[in-house]
Amino acid sequence: MSVPYETAAYEPAESPESPEEHLARLLGRALNSFELPDEVIRQLDCALAHDSSLHSAYHSAGRHRETYRHTWLLADGSAVTLWELVHNPAPGEAPEHEVYVEEEELQAATARLGLPPDAPEFELPALMRLWAIPEPRHVFASDDSADHARRLLRRAENPDRPGAETAALLATATAHEITQAFGHPGRAGRVGLSYALYEHAFLLPDASEVSLWEVEHTATPDGRHMCEVYMSEDAARDAMERRAARQG
Repeated sequence: MSVPYETAAYEPAESPESPEEHLARLLGRALNSFELPDEVIRQLDCALAHDSSLHSAYHSAGRHRETYRHTWLLADGSAVTLWELVHNPAPGEAPEHEVYVEEEELQAATARLGLPPDAPEFELPALMRLWAIPEPRHVFASDDSADHARRLLRRAENPDRPGAETAALLATATAHEITQAFGHPGRAGRVGLSYALYEHAFLLPDASEVSLWEVEHTATPDGRHMCEVYMSEDAARDAMERRAARQG
């Protein structure tokens, strides 16, 4: 058994991530983050501090599984814990991340992997820092990527969408990946509104990468779905917040 990530000493005053950033990055890579109850997210939005620890790990014949405990301290002195499962579906494949509220849910998800149930459990309290885990790399697929970029830009309705220069650049894309990003302002807006944020990452012939950020929402006069596309995540999130504020 080996631990895939480096551990780092716990130094709260020097942590580069706030509790909110810690949560956003965890849920941003989790495939099932949309299943978390809104009440849990509302609680964690007000957290004062956070800590992460490696809970268990199993490595054998190219398969691996790790579970992590992420805990946030709330203003009333209580704590909320989320459980993260990291595993590769098959040897050599990129890891997938899932997150659960209850440890029983984590155990059920772990059992579905088909790995030995008696993998050793252990604790590294206050040592395993989430910010020490490197950002996951994009896993690109070559599947009409240039056409995907063209269709994405064509359906964008915002006046400040990327222009002809970006379209020409992405016409050379050789591969792409689409991922859903965590975070939506719907909790602050009108009941029934829908928001979703996606990153469309494109691989270019020179091995560089370009990402477009797509916002899909129903904050329109007639409630229809609308697509907006931006060059940065910050610009996309700002647009989401502005629309939610106007519809609140």
